[in-house]
Amino acid sequence: MSQPIFPQTPRLTGSDAEQMRQQILAYFHATFDRYEQLFEVLKDDAAYTVKPIALRHPLIFYFGHTATFFINKLVLAGLLEERINPQFESMFAIGVDEMSWDDLNDARYDWPTVDAVRAYRKQVRQAVDCLIRTQTLSLPINWDNPWWVILMGIEHERIHLETSSVLIRQHRLDYVQPHPAWEPCRESSLAPQNTLVDIPAASFRLGRDRSEPQIYGWDNEFGRHPASTGNFQASRHLVSNQEFLAFVDAGGYADDALWTEEGRAWKAFARAEQPSFWIRQGRQWRLRLMLEEVPMPWNWPVETNQHEAKAFCNWLARQTNQPVRLPTEDEWQALRLFASIPDLPGDGPDANLGLAHFASSCAVDRYAHGPLFDVIGNVWQWLETPIYPFPGFEVHPCYDDFTTPTFDDRHNLIKGGSWISCGNEAAPVARYAFRRHFFQHAGFRYVVSDAPAGRPASHYETDHLVSEYIEFHYGAEYYGVPNFPQTLARMAISAMGNKPAGKALDLGCATGRASFELARHFAQVTGIDFSARFIGIGTQLIDQGRLGYTLVDEGELLSHKECSLAEHGLANFAGKVEFFQGDACNLKPIFTGYDLILAANLIDRLYSPARFLESVHERLNPGGLLILTSPYTWLEEHTRREEWIGGFKQDGENVTTLDGLKAMLGEHFRLVSGPLEVPFVIRETKRKFQHTLAEVTIWERR
Repeated sequence: MSQPIFPQTPRLTGSDAEQMRQQILAYFHATFDRYEQLFEVLKDDAAYTVKPIALRHPLIFYFGHTATFFINKLVLAGLLEERINPQFESMFAIGVDEMSWDDLNDARYDWPTVDAVRAYRKQVRQAVDCLIRTQTLSLPINWDNPWWVILMGIEHERIHLETSSVLIRQHRLDYVQPHPAWEPCRESSLAPQNTLVDIPAASFRLGRDRSEPQIYGWDNEFGRHPASTGNFQASRHLVSNQEFLAFVDAGGYADDALWTEEGRAWKAFARAEQPSFWIRQGRQWRLRLMLEEVPMPWNWPVETNQHEAKAFCNWLARQTNQPVRLPTEDEWQALRLFASIPDLPGDGPDANLGLAHFASSCAVDRYAHGPLFDVIGNVWQWLETPIYPFPGFEVHPCYDDFTTPTFDDRHNLIKGGSWISCGNEAAPVARYAFRRHFFQHAGFRYVVSDAPAGRPASHYETDHLVSEYIEFHYGAEYYGVPNFPQTLARMAISAMGNKPAGKALDLGCATGRASFELARHFAQVTGIDFSARFIGIGTQLIDQGRLGYTLVDEGELLSHKECSLAEHGLANFAGKVEFFQGDACNLKPIFTGYDLILAANLIDRLYSPARFLESVHERLNPGGLLILTSPYTWLEEHTRREEWIGGFKQDGENVTTLDGLKAMLGEHFRLVSGPLEVPFVIRETKRKFQHTLAEVTIWERR
C-alpha cells in the first residue's frame, strides 16, 4: 500500500491566514495519524507494557505522552481552559529523557489499558482539531504567537515518531509485526571505498531570528553564532557497516586505549562487542531493522552511539597516522554549505529523509549531495560538539526545559536527520542532542583535520550562590540601584587620576565584573578569589565571552538567563584580565607591583583580616591606591571573634571597623577619600532581595 507524501513542516509566513489554518490542520492530522500508525506494528497489549530497554519507559508511556503534551502546553498557554484527563496528563507528562546507563530507575507505574489511551488520544484529537479550526490566526506565526504552541505540540509528536521507532527497533521481535506503512529498503550490496573530500575554509553565521522564524524551531536554534572553519577533509560517505567491520575484526571493542573513560565504562556495563543492532549468527552477520532481521546490508551506514563512533575514529587515526575525528558542529555546517544544502527542509536535493522513501536506511552511495553523499538523511551523524546555547538563547515560556537540561556536557549534537526525521527535525538548522551512550538511527562520518575539536561551554551554571553572583555582577539592576562592581571600578578609575595605570588587582573578585571594568583603564588586571567556582566564571567569560545560568524564582521554579561581555562593552578588554585562585591572607609573592588594589566586601569574610591589612602595602607600588569596601558584617562563622578589627566595645567604648582600619593601615597609607556609602542589591529569589550598604574608603600608599 503506497503512502501519501508526508507533509513537511509549514512555512509560517504569508498573507492568507485561512490557507495557513488549513495547512496546519492537515499537518496536525497527518502527524497524529502517522504516530498512531507506528504503534500498529505492536502485536498485542503486552508489547505496550514491557520495556524495550531498561533505561526507558514502556511504549504505552510514549503512546500517551504526545497527546498529554498537547493538553498540558495548550492549557499553560491559555488556549484551552480545561484538561481532559488530569490523571493521564500527570502520568504521561514527564520521564521522557533516557536515563544514564548507570542511573537505573525501577519505579513502578500502574499503566492504564491500551484502549483507554486510544480513547484519550481520540479526545485530544478532537480538542486540538476544534482549536485549530476556531482560534484567531494572524500571520506571520512567530515565537510570541499563540499558534506557536499549537505547532510545538505537532513538532513534539514528530520527534517522538522517531524516538519511538528506535524503541520499537530495540523491542523483542516477537512483540512486533510487519506493516505495509513501514517497509524497509530491500537493496544491498558491498560498500564503496570511502575516500576524503577537501572542504575549503569558510566563515558563516549560525542561529535564527525569533521574530522571523520561517518555520517552527526549538529554543536552542535561535540566537547568533559567528562561525569560521579552516580547511579540512571529510569522508565522502557515511561510515558503512563494511567499513566499521574492519574495526570490529581488529578487536576495536576490546582495545580500551581507543575509548574515552566514559566510553570504557559504558562498554563494560553494556558488554558491547559490536554495534547494538548487529547480530552474529555463526560466521554470518545480520542486522536488526525496526520490524525484522535481515542479512547484513554492508553498504548501509553503520548505526552506533557516540562512544563507538569516537573509538572508530581513534582506531582509524592510528591505522592511517592522520588526525581523524568526528566533525564539530561548525565543521558539519561548513560541509553542509559546501554541498549546497539549504537551511530549510524541502528546498534541497533528494535524500532518504522524512519518510520520503524507506522505513530504514539505504546504501551510502545512493543520494549524492555534490561530491559528498548523505549530508542530510539516511542516519543522523554524531558530532564532537556537546550542545550549548547560542548567544541570545532564551527558553520559551511554555517549554522552559526542552534544551536546558542538556546543557551539561553529557549530550552531544547529532546532525542531518535520518530516514524518519520529519518536520523541524529535517531542517539543517535544527539542533538535537542525545547522551553519548544513547542509540538513535544515528551513525557518523569522519573528518581529517589538524585543528583541535574545541568544546564550547555547554554547562548551565546552577550552583545557587554562584548564579546569584553572576546576576549580581552581570545581570539586571534592581530598584534603581546601579551595578555595584561597575560602580566601584568607576570610582577606582576616577580616583587614579593621572597615576600610573599598569597593573590592578581585584582581590575577592567573585565572578569578575570589576576585573573586566578595571581593564578599561589598566594595562593588566589580576582577579583573585578563594573560590574556584567563582573564578571559573570569569575564566569562562574570557574563553567564551558568554555563559548561561539559572536563578531561583520560587521553590523549584527557575529562570534561565545568559550574560556576555559584549553586552556590557567589555569584550575588547578580556585579553588584559587573568584569574587565579588565592588566599588574600596568604598571597603568593608573584602577586605584587600593583598600582591599584580593590578589595570589595572582603575583609569581613577573611579568617585573619589583620594579616591581610598589615601586609597589603607590600603588594602596592608607592603612590598606589587601596580601595576597601565592606558592610562590616562580622560573623564568627567567617572570622573568629578575636580576629575582628571592629564592631565591638573596648574599655567601654565603641570600636568601629573604620577605627580598626585607620590603626592598621596608618603606618603605610593615608586616607584620601571616604568613608562613603555605596548601596548594592543581591537577588535571592524573584520576590526576595538583599539590600545592603557598603562603606568605601580609598587609601594611598605612602
